[in-house]
Amino acid sequence: MADLLDNVRVALDGLVANKMRSALTMLGVVIGVAAVIALLSIGEGAQASITGQITSVGTNLLFVSPGAASDRGPVRGASGSAVTLTYDDAEAIADPGNVPDAAVVAPVYGQSTQIIFGDTNINASVTGVTARYQEAFELETASGDFIDEKDVDKRANVAVLGYQAAQDLFGGFDPIGQKIKVALSGENGGRVSLTVIGVLEEEGDSMLSSTDDTVFAPISTVQTKIFNGRNERGELLVTRVVVVAASEEQTTPVQDQIDTLLRSRHDLASDEDADFNVMNQSDMLEMASEITGILTVFLGAIAGISLLVGGIGIMNIMLVSVTERTREIGLRKAVGARKVDILTQFLMEAVVLSLVGGLLGILLGVGVAKLVDMTGLMTSLVTFNSVLLAVGFSFAIGLFFGIYPANQAAGLNPIEALRYE
Repeated sequence: MADLLDNVRVALDGLVANKMRSALTMLGVVIGVAAVIALLSIGEGAQASITGQITSVGTNLLFVSPGAASDRGPVRGASGSAVTLTYDDAEAIADPGNVPDAAVVAPVYGQSTQIIFGDTNINASVTGVTARYQEAFELETASGDFIDEKDVDKRANVAVLGYQAAQDLFGGFDPIGQKIKVALSGENGGRVSLTVIGVLEEEGDSMLSSTDDTVFAPISTVQTKIFNGRNERGELLVTRVVVVAASEEQTTPVQDQIDTLLRSRHDLASDEDADFNVMNQSDMLEMASEITGILTVFLGAIAGISLLVGGIGIMNIMLVSVTERTREIGLRKAVGARKVDILTQFLMEAVVLSLVGGLLGILLGVGVAKLVDMTGLMTSLVTFNSVLLAVGFSFAIGLFFGIYPANQAAGLNPIEALRYE
């Protein structure tokens, strides 16, 4: 233990004696470790942000969406993508006799199109919903009212604007009672006027319900007056059905009930691929975790390349140091130093160089991560595991790239070393 401490002290003395060379040698490690910390923190931050968005709306939500079309041929909507869910499917899910544990069922149909008010026009998602959509996502109106069942029954030409959509179209003016024009789908084009009856509170970004840039209208209006929301058999289509289970514990039973119901309605056998998807938030969290996990590993691998460059720099400097100190090595061997003593000394110098660079890199990386977080452009999260990983990598880099120079030093012939000029 005493010999080890002596080697550490000698290594530190060497760093101090050659400040500029040591600093330049450590620079690659500092940058590499800082990059590892910063990029891993961005990956971790992305995962935490996505998880927070998914769980913020509750833990009992399910999403039914069209899946792969069956072998009997796809039913295509106006956008050209296969749509296999109908409004009747949504109503069947809402029937307590079919899915007794579903508290809220909200069918959705929508596409993106051009929205016009005066000389201002924006591209936004026009989403057809029922009153249950507001209940499913607990949306609050900043002014006016949300769509109700009467609007849906009458196919009323009314709209509720997301916060950002209202800002983009009207600026600081009150949009309630104003008429906006929505570009129609199809080759003939045309526009339909909708009267603004409400504006939503600002919600912020969310994976599950992006409301700020959305224009909401009664689903019946969107299906029949704005887009061609019917299939070849004349059935009204939906692009998604949002289902709220009665409780978190009922989420899986509701998911199974919906799967059984839709398989029966779509004439699908239990072993046949479904033409729909039923996902709960656990499924979405698992999928998001896989994606962000891959992203984090990818970012860490990119940063690891700079660490390898730093390790090569350490090896080069240590080889130069061995050459410069050849006579010193010969003298130490002449007075009784063993091969393992020389090996340990030079290996320790490489490890100390790498560890000191690693510690400085951690400070820099944490600072960069905090700075990124402060800008608000991305969320970053520095975890203990990423710091521990950086320290481990620093030690491993010093050990790996220090072995060859240390072995070269330990293998010098003492007589030849003393003759070296």
